[in-house]
Amino acid sequence: MKKDIEIPVVKDVYVAMLYEWNDDFRSKEWNAYLINDGSFPIEMVFVVSKGYHGDIKTATMRHRMEALESKSYQKLEFVLKEVLDLNNEFYVTYYLHGQLYEKRFIFKKESISEKNLTQIPLLKIKGILAR
Repeated sequence: MKKDIEIPVVKDVYVAMLYEWNDDFRSKEWNAYLINDGSFPIEMVFVVSKGYHGDIKTATMRHRMEALESKSYQKLEFVLKEVLDLNNEFYVTYYLHGQLYEKRFIFKKESISEKNLTQIPLLKIKGILAR
């Protein structure tokens, strides 16, 4: 029975942290983005995020999008400096061609730092991809 259940593999969808300049506050800040680098739009997108380490937990944030077009991205949230010292989890679910996909993306504790910046697909700027 279980062997007959096909669990689709998430491809071309990522969560990234970008270190961006904020004109209003005249400083750099970390922002989380959802990226659809695939050839088709994803629909009914839900993202649940939280930070945690041991007994320390942040509030759970929830985001919803009707769709995210192919080869596009959407800012999810600003990430407080204090939260960077925690594990940051983004649980993403969406529909593609009528099939449900889901994946848990994790930024390990203290992995969000300038020394870990790499080139991000589609955006052509540096950031950090979740594992």
